[in-house]
Amino acid sequence: MADRRVTAAVLVIGDEILSGRTRDTNSQYIAHFLLQIGVETREIRVTPDVEDEIVAALNALRARYDYVFTTGGIGPTHDDITADAVAKAFGVGISEDPRAIALLLERIRPEDLNEARRRMARIPHGAELVANPLSKAPGFWIGNVIVMAGVPAVMQAMLDDVAPKLVRGATILSETIDVRGLPEGAYAAGLAEIAKAFPQVSIGSYPSLRDGKFYNQVILRGRDAGVLAAAAERTRAMLGRLG
Repeated sequence: MADRRVTAAVLVIGDEILSGRTRDTNSQYIAHFLLQIGVETREIRVTPDVEDEIVAALNALRARYDYVFTTGGIGPTHDDITADAVAKAFGVGISEDPRAIALLLERIRPEDLNEARRRMARIPHGAELVANPLSKAPGFWIGNVIVMAGVPAVMQAMLDDVAPKLVRGATILSETIDVRGLPEGAYAAGLAEIAKAFPQVSIGSYPSLRDGKFYNQVILRGRDAGVLAAAAERTRAMLGRLG
C-alpha cells in the first residue's frame, strides 16, 4: 500500500564485527537499499556468535518490525550458527534441504561436498530459499526474517533476489540543505521550531569536517512531497536570515 509505513531492522551477526576485525558495511547498504523502495530501517543491532543472544535479538526484532534482515553466520564453519538460532527462535526443526543440496552441487563436485559444506544446506523447516547466484549456497526466508550471507557481494545479490517480493510503503523523499560554515548552535532553536511545525517530516542536522573546517547539512525526509517542500522552504528562509 502506497500510504503504509513499512519498517525493518537489520541484525548483523558475528564476533568479527564486535572485535573490530571486520568492518560492517552490510547494514549501511541494506538501510540505503531499503529506503529507495519505501522500507524504513528503524533499528540495527550487532550480536556475537552466541545462539541464545541471536535468538533473543531475533524474537525482539521480528515482533516489532515488518521485516528483519540478518547477515552473517551461514557458512560452513562451527561458528556459523545463524540457521540453528533462527530455527530455535521460530520453534521449528532444521535439517539438510534437498533444494539447497542441489544448488551446492551446481558448484561443488559430489565427492567434494563434505560435512562442512553440507552445513550450508541446513535450512529451518518451512523456510523459502533465497538465491545466491555467486556461490550458490542459499540464504532463506522464514516468517518475516530474511537470512543472508555476511560476505558483502553475496549479501547484495541475495537482497536483489528478495527485493521484488517485499511489501513496500510510500517512497521516502529527502531534501538536503547545505549550511556551510554556520554553526549548529546558531540555528538549533529555529530548526526545533520547524520540526515541531512539521511533525510528518524528519529533520536532522549533520556536521562534517572538511579541510579542517566544519560544514553542516540539514536533511529533511518525508513521504508527502508538498509538506516536505514547505518544510524545506521554511528551513532555507530561517537559515538565510541567519546569514
